[in-house]
Amino acid sequence: MTIERAREDVAVAASACLASVAVAVSSSLVSAVTVETLPALAPIVVYVAYRFSRKGGPYGSIDTPRNWAALALVAGAVVLVVGAW
Repeated sequence: MTIERAREDVAVAASACLASVAVAVSSSLVSAVTVETLPALAPIVVYVAYRFSRKGGPYGSIDTPRNWAALALVAGAVVLVVGAW
């Protein structure tokens, strides 16, 4: 594994972690948001999908670590919105 690939993995993992922690903290601190355990892990599922889909190449123009990180953040936001609903 090259250092560049490791940096990409850390970026996607950090965004998934950030989204998961934000969901968990807001679920426990804000009474209007109630999220169960499994939906709160949705950003982690995005990271796992990223890890298993990056087995070689060639990758498309959409398949970038930045897009995977954004997808993890969007998954966390969707879980928060659904939990607040």
